[in-house]
Amino acid sequence: MSTALLLGAGGGLIGFLLSVLGAGGSILLLPLLVSGAGLATQEAVPLSLLVVILLALANVPPYLQRRQFAPRPAALLGLPALVGSWIGGSWVKAGLIPEAVQLGVFSAAALVASWLLVRSKVAPREPQRSQSVLLVLQGVLVGLLTGIAGVGGGFAIVPALVLLAGLPMGLASGTSLLLIAVNGMVALAALGHWPHQSLPLMLPLLIGGGLGAVVGQRLAPHLADRQLRRGFAVLLIGSALMSALEAWKRQPLPPEISHTPIQRSR
Repeated sequence: MSTALLLGAGGGLIGFLLSVLGAGGSILLLPLLVSGAGLATQEAVPLSLLVVILLALANVPPYLQRRQFAPRPAALLGLPALVGSWIGGSWVKAGLIPEAVQLGVFSAAALVASWLLVRSKVAPREPQRSQSVLLVLQGVLVGLLTGIAGVGGGFAIVPALVLLAGLPMGLASGTSLLLIAVNGMVALAALGHWPHQSLPLMLPLLIGGGLGAVVGQRLAPHLADRQLRRGFAVLLIGSALMSALEAWKRQPLPPEISHTPIQRSR
């Protein structure tokens, strides 16, 4: 399969997941760009952010029309996330986060989120003071992950809104999309790196993403909350394993190996 077809198919799945779950875009896109397109993480991160921002914004209107947006949890989670995004992006820009660490952090966070999402049933409720504090802390963590790993943060935002704010998946998904877009913009600005060379890869991603979003927007109102949560958890686990494999592949060689001179044969 050519790179364009692979990216188009991946973009379709990403657009579908964003429209249905309000997440899942960048958690698939980063491994797709790194493993499928062969980009370095430094180039894949800003491109991933750019594509996810555009697809998230394209999927927001249907949720707003159905009034599936929660302002108070969005503020509690979203404002701290902006701070975290700027900090995480600044760390990457300064070269403080190695590539293998970026992918490893991404993988660990995805596994934790999948476990939290399926471990218990969640009933809608108003956030109490303790949950509000946890939402703020989670927001900072989501922002750091966005800046470090180039993800929109939906894979952490949705579980936080479901588990801490007690929102049903539909409401959490709509709220997540807007937070993803704003969070991604801040992280992209903090990175200060525009992916000039890889911009042509956006075309198949956006075309596929647009088609996937149309299908997802038609199905989203008819899918059960439990089905969405389980499907999202499976997505998280798969993406975590892909990223862990890439992190292992990209570990730097030990000094004694990397600096050993190659013996010439006589």
